[in-house]
Amino acid sequence: MQPTACYHCGEPAPAGAPWTCDILGQPRTMCCPGCQAVAEAIIAGGLESYYRHRTDNASNPEALPRVLQDELEMLDRADIQQRYVETHGDQQQIQLLVEGISCAACGWLIEKRLGQLDGVTDVSLNLGNHRLSLSWLPEQTRLSSLLAELKRIGYVAHPYEADKASEQIKQENRRYLRRLGLAGLMFMQVMMATMALSPEFNQDLSAEMTILLRWISLIMTTPVVFYSCAPFFQGAWRDLHNRRLSMDVSVSLAIGGAYLAGIWATVTHTGEVYFDSVTMFAFFLLAGRYLERRARQRTVESTAKLVNLLPPSAIRIDTDGQSQRIMLDEIRPGDLLEVKPGESIPADGVIEQGVSSINESALSGEYLPLAKRSGDAVTAGTLNVDGPLRIRVGAVGEQTRLSAIVRLLERAQADKPRLGQLADQVAQYFLLIVLSASVIIGGIWWWVANADTAFWIVLAMLVATCPCALSLATPTALTTATGSLHKLGLLITRGHVLEGLTKIDTVVLDKTGTLTEGRMTLERVQPFPGHDGDRALELARRLETRSEHPIARAFGRSLEPAETVENHPGQGLEGICDGLTLRIGKPEFVAALSGLPAPALPDQPGQWLLLGDQQGPLAWFVLNDRLRNDAPELISGLKARGLDVVLLSGDHDQVVQRMARTLGIEQAIGNASPDDKLAWVQQRQNQGANVLMLGDGVNDVPVLASANISVAMGEASDLAKTNADAVLLSSHLNVLLQALDGAHRTRRIMIQNLFWASAYNAGILPLAALGWVTPALAALGMSASSLLVVLNALRLTRLKVRPASPAVAPLGQEKLA
Repeated sequence: MQPTACYHCGEPAPAGAPWTCDILGQPRTMCCPGCQAVAEAIIAGGLESYYRHRTDNASNPEALPRVLQDELEMLDRADIQQRYVETHGDQQQIQLLVEGISCAACGWLIEKRLGQLDGVTDVSLNLGNHRLSLSWLPEQTRLSSLLAELKRIGYVAHPYEADKASEQIKQENRRYLRRLGLAGLMFMQVMMATMALSPEFNQDLSAEMTILLRWISLIMTTPVVFYSCAPFFQGAWRDLHNRRLSMDVSVSLAIGGAYLAGIWATVTHTGEVYFDSVTMFAFFLLAGRYLERRARQRTVESTAKLVNLLPPSAIRIDTDGQSQRIMLDEIRPGDLLEVKPGESIPADGVIEQGVSSINESALSGEYLPLAKRSGDAVTAGTLNVDGPLRIRVGAVGEQTRLSAIVRLLERAQADKPRLGQLADQVAQYFLLIVLSASVIIGGIWWWVANADTAFWIVLAMLVATCPCALSLATPTALTTATGSLHKLGLLITRGHVLEGLTKIDTVVLDKTGTLTEGRMTLERVQPFPGHDGDRALELARRLETRSEHPIARAFGRSLEPAETVENHPGQGLEGICDGLTLRIGKPEFVAALSGLPAPALPDQPGQWLLLGDQQGPLAWFVLNDRLRNDAPELISGLKARGLDVVLLSGDHDQVVQRMARTLGIEQAIGNASPDDKLAWVQQRQNQGANVLMLGDGVNDVPVLASANISVAMGEASDLAKTNADAVLLSSHLNVLLQALDGAHRTRRIMIQNLFWASAYNAGILPLAALGWVTPALAALGMSASSLLVVLNALRLTRLKVRPASPAVAPLGQEKLA
C-alpha cells in the first residue's frame, strides 16, 4: 500500500501518523509535528488560500536549517545591524535570503503574513533570487520578531551578504555586456553609413554628403575603439610588457591600425574608410569573451555555496562559566564554545566535555554519525547530533579545513585541457609568423607599388589572419559542453575531464551513497514470540523521537516521546516509556539490560536493530538502503559502451556480492579499506587501464585522487568533491552515460574547430599577401570563421538526459517480503 503523502510538504507520512490539520474544509494528513505547526500558523493568520493557489508542495520545515530564538535576537544588536541594516529616517530596511520557497504562492504567503504585522512598512520578495526586501519601524517591532514569524509559517531567512568574488565577476560581466551592446549598436549604424559610401550601391552622393558620412562613421566608431575595445588594448600592453605574443596583440594592431587609417582617410578625403570592419571585428570578439566570462562566473558561485555550511553564530563560555552568543567572526582560537544538539560546529577544535555523535556527511560523506568524546577532534561545518558538547577552538576562518576545501575548488578553475594548451601554443607561433610576414610583405609592396597599397595589404593580413577562431576553437566547445552537462547535473571542475573521458576503459563504482541512496528506511518489524509488533514499533518510535540520529528518521515521530532518553554513541538508546526501561540498538547492548545472552542476528540482508526491556528482547527492526532508480541503467549502459565495470566497496562482502548479482556486475570486491581501493586502482593503471572512479565520502578520497577521471556524487563529502574531477550534482546516474557520449562528441567538435581554424588561417594568408583580400573582406572572413567555430560548438547544447528507470525496491526486499 502506498504511504499517504503529507498535505503540506508532500513527503510520505509514517503509517498511522497522528498529525492532522483541517485545511480547505477537510482533515489533512501531516508527516511530522513541524508541518502540522506550520499549517496551523498559516490558517491562524487567515492565509488558507495559500493551499488553494500553490503549484508545488511546501518545503518540510524539519529539513530547513535550524534557527534558535537567541540567534534571531542577536540581529537586534546595534553592532550587528550595522553590517546588514540600512536606516532611512524613522524606519529600517534589510535584504534577506529566504530558504524554503517552492512556488509563487510562497511569495504571496510571505508578503501577506509579514505585511499584517504591526510596524512593517514594506515587504517585497524577488522570486527569481529568493531575496526579501523588508522595511519596518524599530520602535514598534524588532527584526528578530519578524524573522520568528517567518519561521513560524515555514521559512528560514538570513541577512543577505553578497560574495565579493561573485559580485566582482557579475560587475565585470555587466561592463562587458555594455561594451558588447555598444559595439553591436554602432556596428549596425556604421555599416549602413559605409554601405552608402560604397560604389557598389551607386548612391550617387554629393561630395559634401560623402564627407559628412565619413565623419559620422568616425564619430560612431570612436566610442567602440576607446570603450568597447579597451580590454584588448590593455591585454596587448600587458602581454608585450611580459614579452609574450597573444591574440590581444594582433587584435589591437588590426583595430588600432584600421581606426587610424580611417581617420587619415576621413581627414584627407582620400581612400576608403573601414570603420564598419572595426565595429564588426569588435562585436564578434566581445561576444566570445562575454560567453567565457559567464562560464567562469558559474564556477565561482558553486564554490561560494560551501561557506553556507558554517553557522552564523556560536555560544562562547567565558572564564566565569557564563555563556554568551556571539557572531561567527568574533570566535578566536582558544575560545571555549558550547554546541547544542542539532547545531553546526562553527570552528575546528577538540572536545573538552561531552559525548555525542557528529554527522560528518558534509565532509566525509558518511551518512551515519560518528561517536565522539573528550579529546576527539571536530571540524567546522559538521553537525552535532545527540548531546551538548564543549569544544576548545583550534582554528578559525581561513585556517579551517572547510576553507582549505574552498581553496581546492578555486584551484580547479585554472586547469586547461591538453588540446587547449596546444591551441594557445600554436596561436603564439602563428602570430609570430603573421607579424613577421606582414612586415616582409608590406616592405615588398612598398617597394613594388606605394605606401598606401602596402598599408592596406598589411592591414588586411593582420585582420584576416587574427587567430580568433583558433583561440576560440577549444574554449567555446569546452564552455558549451560544460554548460550543457551542468544543466543535466554534472559539474566539471577540471579542464581535462572531457578529453580524459574519451580514453576511459574501466569504471569503478562505490556502493553506499553511490549506487544506493544512502538513506535508511524501516522495512519490517519482526516481534519475538508473545510480543506484538505494533506495540514494539510504537515503543521504538517513542524512544527514537528524542534522537536526531539519521536512523531515528526511519521510525517517524511520536506525539508522546519517552520520558527520558540517554544516548550511548555507537551502541543505541536507553529510555523509559510508561515506567518501562527500554533499550534499542546493537544486540549486545540491548541484551545487557536483561542479563540474557544476545540473540543471533537473522540471516537476512539489512541492518538489524534490537528492542528489549529488562525482561528480554521484544522485536527486531530491519532497516535497508534503497538502490537508486537508474543504477541498473547505468550498469547496462557502461557495458554497452564496452567498459569494464567493477564494484569496489568497504561494506561487508556478502552485501556487496548480493548487489553485484542484482545489477549484473561480474567483478565485485567487498571489505575494501581506503588503502585496498587505492592499491587495486593503481594495479589496474599499471596494467595500462584508464580508470574512472565514481564515489563519495572521505574513504574514497585517495582513490578519487588517483583515478584518471574521478566523479563525486552530489551528496558526497565536500572533501571528496575537491579531490574529484567532476561532481554529479543531480545524483542521476544516467547523466554519467550522457557525459561519456558528450565527451566523445566534444572532442570531435574541438578537432573540427581546430582543423577549420588552422585551414582558414593558412589559406587566407597568401590571398591577403597577394592583395586579393581587402580589409573589409578580411574582417568579414575573420568574423565568419569565428562565427562558424562558435556555431559548431553550440551544437553541444543539444545534450539531453534520458529519464530514469522506474523505482527499484530496496536491496534484499524481495527476500523480506
